[in-house]
Amino acid sequence: MKKIFFIFLGTLALFGCSNNDDEYVKIPTNINFINPSNFPDIAYDLSKNPLTEEGVALGKELFYEGKLSSSNIVSCGFCHEQKSAFTHHGHTVSHGVNSAVGFRNAQPIQNLAYFTEFTWDGAAIHLDLQPIIPITSDFEMNETIPSVLAKLNADVKYAKLFEEAFGDQEITSERMLKALSQFMVTMISANSNYDKVTRNEENITFTASENAGLKTFENKCASCHSGALFTDKSYRNNGIPYNSKFPEEEGRKRVSGFADDFYKFRVPSLRNIEMSFPYMHDGRFKTLEAVLDFYTDGMTENGGVVDASLRKADGSLGIDLSAEEKTNLIAFLKTLTDNTFLNDKRFAEF
Repeated sequence: MKKIFFIFLGTLALFGCSNNDDEYVKIPTNINFINPSNFPDIAYDLSKNPLTEEGVALGKELFYEGKLSSSNIVSCGFCHEQKSAFTHHGHTVSHGVNSAVGFRNAQPIQNLAYFTEFTWDGAAIHLDLQPIIPITSDFEMNETIPSVLAKLNADVKYAKLFEEAFGDQEITSERMLKALSQFMVTMISANSNYDKVTRNEENITFTASENAGLKTFENKCASCHSGALFTDKSYRNNGIPYNSKFPEEEGRKRVSGFADDFYKFRVPSLRNIEMSFPYMHDGRFKTLEAVLDFYTDGMTENGGVVDASLRKADGSLGIDLSAEEKTNLIAFLKTLTDNTFLNDKRFAEF
């Protein structure tokens, strides 16, 4: 099984500029996307935004570029730290420019190529459009797209990077967003111990506790956290108590307008869950133990329609888990930690 999911095709080619035969521009070098064998097909349409070495490099530069915010400090990477599976470590909800506080916990950035909707409520329906939300949010990056483009145009570094990625120096919102997508599309996490066991690699097997946890997971968790991505991509109300600190929070209802969508949130992927704490849409739980305790003893009627899969036969809310099952379940969840991804220098700021 191959462990390198992106390879460069061909060599760097050069062509002469019409005005000066001594000047040359690189032809962008295509990158071939290789899907991990245990993963589904990607959802992102690469035919409309082919991956290139230069496009990915530009996207990475933009991902860590403070000029995308009004303070010229807060970048995408500010709230998405690699060591924490690209979440905002240490913050229940994200902090933006001038220490402004939002009302949602930053989600991991991994395997986004397999999704068509983004954010906790699905407000973004294409990966190319998703960065617009944090860039223009008052309490995140607090900027406008025209202002960002003006700042990039004033930086000679970006004239060169855009030319290398797209063939000329024109800096547009479409190109900026496509470059960001190219970088994020390459951020594949598929090399955890779980993956190695699934693909029969490196003679790795589950411990007794991990194997018991897997069985518990399959019986009591996998209806929502399904498949290789460990999410069915749906929006569900999991009976989490209403948080009066954030009265503007309505979950999926903020997007759909439907009353039945109140306090429904995207079922998150569990990959790298060990490192992406705190948990839930508002980061209220600091540990996996606290999350499991919530599912056994903390669920409530919260003003929305709690998912039927979380109701017992007698109509009460919760999932029956013994102390031993919780211990084993956490042991299994830790097999989803992908240290290769968390330490991959291709995604690091420096």
